[in-house]
Amino acid sequence: MENKVFKADKAHTNIGFNVKHMMFSKVRGNFEDYEAQIELSREAFEKSKLQFKAIAQSINTNNKDRDNHLRSADFFNSEANKHIAFESTKITKKNENDYVVEGDLTINGITKPVQLEAEYSRIEQDPWGNERVILGMKGKINREEWGMTYNSTLETGGVLLGKDVVLEIESQYV
Repeated sequence: MENKVFKADKAHTNIGFNVKHMMFSKVRGNFEDYEAQIELSREAFEKSKLQFKAIAQSINTNNKDRDNHLRSADFFNSEANKHIAFESTKITKKNENDYVVEGDLTINGITKPVQLEAEYSRIEQDPWGNERVILGMKGKINREEWGMTYNSTLETGGVLLGKDVVLEIESQYV
């Protein structure tokens, strides 16, 4: 069977993340300018390929000052490193709809392997007759491995920012 390329439907996709702030609460954000696609194998999802590329400047946490700080050399260094990218290298089936997607994640000019838990729907037909793929992925990375080591010690103990960033991707492709 022939592979088919599906592109992200931006009206139904969120490329998001969260990180602990002041030890307990979470700051959430997403990337607003990105391209994502799945080269879907109709034979088996495990034979598919996923690609993602975001403009680092498009980060949005609903706070202009924080977003500007995240764009700085303390974090994404978006002047020097324009993109954040992911490309799958292996997909493993766990059970009917659950998979592990392994791939290379590039942030801040540094590429490292990551694993994401994925829930894949199969090809669905929407009410307008379009083929649609629904895919949710979640994983955790240590931001310091990508050179984002900025932090501040709190007077009460602990640190301002957690090291772990939870990636949360809810996506639809057409």
